[in-house]
Amino acid sequence: MRAIEFQEYGGPEVLRPVEAEVPEPGPGQVSIDVAYAGVNFADLKARAEGYRVATLPYRPGLEASGRIRAVGAGVPGLTVGQQVTALTDGGAYAEVALADATTVFPLPPGIDLRTAASLPTVLPTAYALVHAVGRIAPGESVLVQGAAGGIGTVVGQLAKAAGAGAVYGVVSSEAKAAHARAHGYDEVFVGDFEKAVRDATGGRGVDLALDPVGGETFRAALASLAVFGRLVSFGNASSAEPWRVGQPELYPTGVSVGGFSVLTLAKTAPAELRELTERAFATVADGTVTLPVTAEFPLADAADAHRLMGTRASTGKLLLAVTPGL
Repeated sequence: MRAIEFQEYGGPEVLRPVEAEVPEPGPGQVSIDVAYAGVNFADLKARAEGYRVATLPYRPGLEASGRIRAVGAGVPGLTVGQQVTALTDGGAYAEVALADATTVFPLPPGIDLRTAASLPTVLPTAYALVHAVGRIAPGESVLVQGAAGGIGTVVGQLAKAAGAGAVYGVVSSEAKAAHARAHGYDEVFVGDFEKAVRDATGGRGVDLALDPVGGETFRAALASLAVFGRLVSFGNASSAEPWRVGQPELYPTGVSVGGFSVLTLAKTAPAELRELTERAFATVADGTVTLPVTAEFPLADAADAHRLMGTRASTGKLLLAVTPGL
């Protein structure tokens, strides 16, 4: 089968097409003939700095849609030939991928394989940020870093549907700001945002801030909270040192800090992740959320997909078309 892997860390050029053996599912697993694979920033961090990479060579890819090829022992409810979407532990940049059955989902009604490949990381993450971890209440204000990316695009819509009083976004360019405004954001700030947030809220700050960047951006988001506000960290795109927060930051205004990782939750609490994901997928099936696929690349051109995402100029979701006519 065709696959994409890297044997050393570096830029997009280290991604190489290879011929590989078709993997067979073990107990609790299924193999999937892949139609489309999602491209995520975590894939870029894996390639560049070894994020979540146990050994080399490594085959990236956390999201796949397609048809079940084979079912391992002890897997109820999934059958060969069934159309599914899956969160994988790497390896989705291939014609056949393995996934734990607990993170494999039959396609929601009305969702095609192309759209389905964009869902497994983005939708449950966005849903958790708004509901399970962020716990937004009607009338509250929300500040979202990376508002034009895949997760940001969905969070804006979910926050509005949950009754948010104001949804603020932060992006790196005016072109991205236009995308965010079209997907639920009331006001979008380009670049530095701390003063802009205080001005927009009359000095109050926001009730909920969502940060995938870390470092100085995390600190600025923490400083942008209202009294009793919450900050949720869900990534470290800056590759900064892990954040540390204690009494000096939390006590004066009663703010709190939480965290979320869909990949970690898949390992530590798969049943809870499955329930969360099913609720999240329902928001696409009922039309509450749309996630535009803004660029699609053949599997062999995975490096070009990484280059585009690495420029921070992309919006929405990027996909690899592996076997699109599946």
